[in-house]
Amino acid sequence: MKKIYGSAKEALDGVLFDGMLIAAGGFGLCGIPELLIDGIVAAGTKDLTVASNNAGVDDFGLGKLLATRQIKKMLSSYVGENAEFMRQYLSGELELEFNPQGTLAERMRAGGAGIPGFYTKTGVGTVIAEGKEVKTFDGQDYILERGIFADISIVKAWKADATGNAVFRKTARNFNPPAAMCGRICIMEVEEIVPTGSLDPDTIHLPGIYVHRLIQGQHEKRIEQRTVRQRETA
Repeated sequence: MKKIYGSAKEALDGVLFDGMLIAAGGFGLCGIPELLIDGIVAAGTKDLTVASNNAGVDDFGLGKLLATRQIKKMLSSYVGENAEFMRQYLSGELELEFNPQGTLAERMRAGGAGIPGFYTKTGVGTVIAEGKEVKTFDGQDYILERGIFADISIVKAWKADATGNAVFRKTARNFNPPAAMCGRICIMEVEEIVPTGSLDPDTIHLPGIYVHRLIQGQHEKRIEQRTVRQRETA
């Protein structure tokens, strides 16, 4: 089965449609599938629901899809660092389903494992619990959260082999693996494609069985918040 495609446009061909649900990897500005996001911007696919930890910044990552008004609804846990996200939400142009960060990650992981729902204490007694089933276990209340089953996943890895076995670097590992798992079709961009069999099996973070399409490309290395101090004199 061919998994390697020549570009984001080729890898996205035939899988995009208006109103779809997309699970996107990334954590802050780390591990964002920027090439695939640019491909979706170029395709003009609209009325999207996107499940992602955050929405990038105003001119990068999912922020580009917000700027073009292609996103209708976000499932997110962090909405800072993006003025356009805030403006659209406060003006009623953008729907937001707010999720605690661990809950969002588990909803993605559950979807990838074929689990339709799970109970968690996180959010009990808050607005997060509104409209959700509450069940008591051993005298403690838990709320029912649904697994996420996305139409496609778009994720970014450090390196992968031709079968899709992937390795993520540092913080990029946080949301990319569960996002990859929960998509019916997973499209992954990587910095480097290595020969099949060259990766140590014990270092693989995402098995290739979850990955359907793969591209290689150049990526930006942005710093979200730069903090500096004066150099001390000797």
